[in-house]
Amino acid sequence: MLDGILLEKAGIPAVSIITEPFSVTGREMASSWGVPEYRFLQMPHPIANLADAELDARADGLLDRVVWLLKVGQGPE
Repeated sequence: MLDGILLEKAGIPAVSIITEPFSVTGREMASSWGVPEYRFLQMPHPIANLADAELDARADGLLDRVVWLLKVGQGPE
C-alpha cells in the first residue's frame, strides 16, 4: 500500500493490491498518508500457500481492474 501511495504522490501511476483481510488497514494507511480516497484492489486471502498457477490465475483475474485503475488514476471518478 505505502509504495503505491508514495509512487502516486510522486506522479508515477501505481496500483496497490492487498488481500481482503487487510482492507481496513489499507484504508487507514491511506488516510494516515493524506489520501483517504486512495483506490486499491483486493484479492482473496491467503496467497502465501498458493501454487504458481493459482497465483497466476488470481493475478489474471485482476488484470482488467489494474489496467482500468492505471488509466483513471487516483483522481475523482
